[in-house]
Amino acid sequence: MNKTSLLILLVASLFFGCEAKNKKQYANNVSTVESILEENASALLKDKRFHSLSVGIYKDGKTITKHFGELEIGKGNLPNDTTIYEIASVTKTFLGTLTAKAVLEQKINLNDDIRSYLEQPYPNLEFNGKAITIQDVLTHTSGFPNFPIKGDTKQNFFEGLKEIKIEDEIGTVYAYSNTAPEVMAFILEKVYGKPYEMLVKEYIVAPNEMKRTKFDLSEFEKKSLVQGYNGENELMPNFERNLWGGTVGLHSTMADMLKYIAYHLEDANEIIKESHKDFLETPYDFNIGYYWNIIKTKDEVVYRHHGGIFGMQNWLMIYPKQNMGISIFTNCSFDETGELLEEVATNICAEVAKIDLSDK
Repeated sequence: MNKTSLLILLVASLFFGCEAKNKKQYANNVSTVESILEENASALLKDKRFHSLSVGIYKDGKTITKHFGELEIGKGNLPNDTTIYEIASVTKTFLGTLTAKAVLEQKINLNDDIRSYLEQPYPNLEFNGKAITIQDVLTHTSGFPNFPIKGDTKQNFFEGLKEIKIEDEIGTVYAYSNTAPEVMAFILEKVYGKPYEMLVKEYIVAPNEMKRTKFDLSEFEKKSLVQGYNGENELMPNFERNLWGGTVGLHSTMADMLKYIAYHLEDANEIIKESHKDFLETPYDFNIGYYWNIIKTKDEVVYRHHGGIFGMQNWLMIYPKQNMGISIFTNCSFDETGELLEEVATNICAEVAKIDLSDK
């Protein structure tokens, strides 16, 4: 064997040796992440008000999911990647993303008076002569009530807007509202000339191949829809949407939510960059922009939102600096659910952030 052949053989052996070593290290790292998920899930499920937990991690372009517990008490039926959940108020982040798109396309302006898009005058929707703007709607500083005065139909929703009395200076007082996002969804529907559901599908769901993320489910899909419990282990009804769906109403799966995380980690995407802008410092531990709750520390910026509905809750957290995100669901809903779920999700992310899943 000549020197050239020996050199080629040496280089090849080194290459394949390194590749095998990297694959082994990657497998070890995946196993470590799975152990972290199992430890945290086991600790949470000791609280017998919790019945199941689904956790999905996106990091360094890879996804890891684990599922625990049972969807129906006593049946032992484990959730999986295609189990359908109501994502509740995490739906608002889809609205924020679409609003960012509309701003970039100059279909709307953040400083626009929302009444310019409504079909009736609404002289009551101002305070001391100051109008409610689109930015006020996005940041929960519009002065709108938490829940619609009339929310049974779209027509009655607009009648309910006439009864709103704005009592604080607009744009300054943070007060969470499930009314304002429905107005925002209507505005997008009007400027694009398409139903809001179609906008979500066309601009977010379809491009990201989130095939099981939708407002309305088929009869077949409803068989995979979670029906969860309250704190007394009573079965709770699923939510029925009467309005546009800016506030709540989307269904999704763990597999699809990880695709949504990947989408929001596209740092070169102008829509994503716009949707992550910070508009307001709240009295709490977060700022707010296009509906995202934004937590800033000296080391990182985190984009988060909680979703809670009658029988299930979830958290979505995105860590751009770590190229990481987490989606976590449970099939129960009681007063402390969100706080307990938040603690678990935060703990998991703190540990997983240290692990390289790039398989390089």
